[in-house]
Amino acid sequence: MTGTQKPHSEQDLTRRKVVAVGAGGIAAAGLGGTAFAADALGKDGRGGSGGRGTPPVEDGVCYRLTTETTEGPYYIDADKLRRDVTEDREGIPLSLALKVIDSESCKPVRNAAVDIWHCDAAGVYSGYEDMGNGGGGGGGPAPTGEPPTDAPTGAPTGAPPGGGHAEPTDDTRYLRGTWRTDRHGQVTFRTVFPGWYRGRTVHIHVKVHVNGEWTDAGYEGGNTCHTGQFFFDEESVLASAAVEPYVSNTAERTTLTEDTIYDQSGVQGGLLKLRYDKRDITKGVRGSITVGVDPDATEDGQDTPPAPSASASASPSASAS
Repeated sequence: MTGTQKPHSEQDLTRRKVVAVGAGGIAAAGLGGTAFAADALGKDGRGGSGGRGTPPVEDGVCYRLTTETTEGPYYIDADKLRRDVTEDREGIPLSLALKVIDSESCKPVRNAAVDIWHCDAAGVYSGYEDMGNGGGGGGGPAPTGEPPTDAPTGAPTGAPPGGGHAEPTDDTRYLRGTWRTDRHGQVTFRTVFPGWYRGRTVHIHVKVHVNGEWTDAGYEGGNTCHTGQFFFDEESVLASAAVEPYVSNTAERTTLTEDTIYDQSGVQGGLLKLRYDKRDITKGVRGSITVGVDPDATEDGQDTPPAPSASASASPSASAS
């Protein structure tokens, strides 16, 4: 696609039937009726890369593989080819700028298919609305007393044991999307700040697919070289929890240090760099991170055990990942 071509329209497609599009792609649509006050492009290079809208390779990031995590039960394969995944979900606008690099050479990984998916402000995943928030019953009052030690507490009703894949219960697909990295290894999604459910800290899931071919017939072959999760610092989560619609989510919240998936390693473990107005987070948040991958690896998240947390023994376990 050249700079003079019009962007392709967003399409509902499976991975094997994704119509190939250029990196220039779709113009972002409005975020659920909420104006996004801060653009993702950073002129100073800290929130973007030379004004390109994605993060630079930060010191110390090269030659580090970003932590692999479990896929979780709620992955749906490439139902939506788009960068704006918001649909009708209310919440704080979030611009998520990603850069995918080869962890050995630090070169950008171009033409990769990147999937993201996460729950809404109430802790509900699209495609699985019947399972509700975390415990299967919506954001009810937080439980009291010690959590049980003999069973997971974060799994929605109907989720398979051990966090394996659950079959979708409905046709909703908000807060899910797939897009292609450009020649700089960069891709930016527009979404909303995620909520939470009992047993997990606030997070976004991600997959990176490489070595396939984008053709008129779709994205063919290749391998999933990374399955991970992105995380939010406590300051930002507490700020979000004080405003609607997040304040209405009364599910028990797991902190970043209590989470059984986040490995406490900072950027390498998926901790996002966040920028927002500390006086008013509702104006929007810009999150960025460089993801180091091994393009020749197969990391589909099926055999990846949850990473131990520094205080995992004191937090509820979570099979709903």
